[in-house]
Amino acid sequence: MHRTTSSASGTVLRAGVAALVLCAVGSAAGVQDVSNDDADVWTFDRTDRIGGHPTTVLGAPRVVDTPIGKAVEFDGVDDALFVDVHPLAGAETFTWEAIFRPDGGNREQRWFHLQEAGSDNRMLFEIRVVGDRWFLDSYNFSTTGEATLMNRNSLHPLGAWYHVAAVYDGKVFSNFVNGVRDGAREIELAPQGPGRSSMGVRINLVDYFKGAIHSSRFTRRALSPAEFMKVPAAAPPPR
Repeated sequence: MHRTTSSASGTVLRAGVAALVLCAVGSAAGVQDVSNDDADVWTFDRTDRIGGHPTTVLGAPRVVDTPIGKAVEFDGVDDALFVDVHPLAGAETFTWEAIFRPDGGNREQRWFHLQEAGSDNRMLFEIRVVGDRWFLDSYNFSTTGEATLMNRNSLHPLGAWYHVAAVYDGKVFSNFVNGVRDGAREIELAPQGPGRSSMGVRINLVDYFKGAIHSSRFTRRALSPAEFMKVPAAAPPPR
């Protein structure tokens, strides 16, 4: 709840301080300024709350210190987090981003899942592990259509930090790895309703993720790659 004041100068001062604080926090997390958008940033620096939402914890996911800051690490066996919110519910267009580190494990891993309650409508970030490499799988299922974006030739080394994004502009669903487009498809995707989210596993407890998640951002418009979150500079480059 915001406190009101009769002093215009006081209001401006408070707004300015708040903007500076948000800017500092965003910069530390590798977040670009999209302050005019309806954006929600989730920082994975604790396991009892994610994005301000209480979690249900399965297994023993743990907070770890990394070269880019704190992250939550999952063991690929039985670690997972759940929150009772679908952060993109109602969005007609969107950009869903995450900064994460895949560490190997089973071939198929569903590591971030947004699910509409009472239906099959959902959005997922997945990976496929091929030897010491991985590739991205982005999936969206809605009442008007479904799309899978999976580029098997776009292989990346395990054990490094990456930015990934799924973007829908109202006509085209596309995905990106480190700002480079991996795939795209023209499709009509209906907005999804309220629901819940899982991290570290598919929401029905299959295909666990081995690796770590640093942050995620949900924006209710299609961002350009120049507006994406950035992997903090302290991260070693993929080899």
